[in-house]
Amino acid sequence: MSSKAQREEFKRYKEDVEKRGKKFFPHAMFHDTVMSLVVVCVIVGLACVWYFSARDGDSGLLGPLYTDEADPGTRTFTPRPDWYFYFLFYLLRIFKWPDSVILGTVGIPTICIVLLLALPFLDRRMERRLSRRPVAIVAALLVIASMGILTYKGATAREAASASGEALLAGNGIETDDEEVIAGANIFGVAGCLNCHTYGNQGAGGPGPNLSDVGSLGRSDEYWVEWVRDPQSIKPGTAMPGFPSLTDEQLQQVAAFLNASKTGG
Repeated sequence: MSSKAQREEFKRYKEDVEKRGKKFFPHAMFHDTVMSLVVVCVIVGLACVWYFSARDGDSGLLGPLYTDEADPGTRTFTPRPDWYFYFLFYLLRIFKWPDSVILGTVGIPTICIVLLLALPFLDRRMERRLSRRPVAIVAALLVIASMGILTYKGATAREAASASGEALLAGNGIETDDEEVIAGANIFGVAGCLNCHTYGNQGAGGPGPNLSDVGSLGRSDEYWVEWVRDPQSIKPGTAMPGFPSLTDEQLQQVAAFLNASKTGG
């Protein structure tokens, strides 16, 4: 469309707005206010129905009341995002290595947002028929499919959970009565190690190596104590975090557990 035709089209648009259009204030603003009030009233109403219908242990119409107080010191709770962040949640599983995390958390979302903001300035055609816009339709379908798949994968992703020492040892086929090894397995199960490592049939398969056969490396207990306390002192630049909060006794128990892990799952 030529510049002259664009000016004429814009002139007709302005004339149409003057004849049939309505100002934002108060018309559109009044509609937005009323709709916002309706949404707030619905939320308050559902909260009241949930609270007053769930009594004496009954689940009520909208589910049970939360009876357990939050424990800020827990080490066994596995946090998960709200459903509308599942796609970003799964991106972190794709770009799970430390050097690529910035790409999944900042790079890709920022690129998508910039492209979305730039789209009205890049495509200024008046054509609105879908059959005349194959590139836009294909791009939209790819975005919808990608978001849907990533959301589904994020919702069904397996999470690492805390595990008892007995469960870890049994899952790796280790039979032992050594209390130090069992205590070390218990610490391993609740300290968050399974978020990065796999052990036997436990763990979420993170970036850390499988430790089911780590005892066959022939490391000393002193080595494992120092490695768990401060990995940087042994291997500068490693992605593994240290656990300085563990006591010397606990570190020794973890070291005994790691050295007892020689079956390979």
